[in-house]
Amino acid sequence: MNLFEKFNIETDNEHLYEVAFTHASYATIHDLDYNYERLEFLGDSVLSLIVSEYLYKKYPHYEEGELTKKRSNYVCQNALIYYSQKLKLKDYLRVAAEESNLTKNEVISITADIFESFLGAIFIDQGIEFAKEFISHWIFKYIDQERVFFEDYKSAMKEYGDANEVSIEYQILKEYGVPHDKTFIMSCLIDGQEMGVGRGKNKKEAEQSAAKGAMRKLRLGRN
Repeated sequence: MNLFEKFNIETDNEHLYEVAFTHASYATIHDLDYNYERLEFLGDSVLSLIVSEYLYKKYPHYEEGELTKKRSNYVCQNALIYYSQKLKLKDYLRVAAEESNLTKNEVISITADIFESFLGAIFIDQGIEFAKEFISHWIFKYIDQERVFFEDYKSAMKEYGDANEVSIEYQILKEYGVPHDKTFIMSCLIDGQEMGVGRGKNKKEAEQSAAKGAMRKLRLGRN
């Protein structure tokens, strides 16, 4: 289906949406002087603002820290990938994956990017109220369902450390792979003792995985 029909967008600036779905790899190969990165930057802020306002009104008794934790669940990469896949935004993506030797993980990451760049284009072209309607229709239902996209195991381990007066540290055990597709293996140490080991495509992801392992070993929370 045509992008504009699908999302009820009336525009005189179709090129803006071409930009929103153009990855740098495609732009390089086709000698274009644009890609979606600037719109992605803008869309990230627009999404954060709209979700923040909704959470602020929905949870009037929540303090700042609770609201921040809630918001992080709905604007994290896992959530963006889910939204993008549900909306089938990949159908409109212009990317030179094979020519640029992009890995499967990098392409998945790109699907998260284009949700934000598309939202950035909507904001520029249609304004904040249309952007709010778009997010309200497609995203707020997941907030109402309290769907979990991201478990912050590191924060949970920090709370455990503070409560029990023990130190929580993370240490790189190993890293391997080519520069644009590395894998990290990290350990979670409690007072210097290894309690969990995890892996990820970046250090933060590996730390979360290690913290999850430590929580499982300590039999803490939902893990």
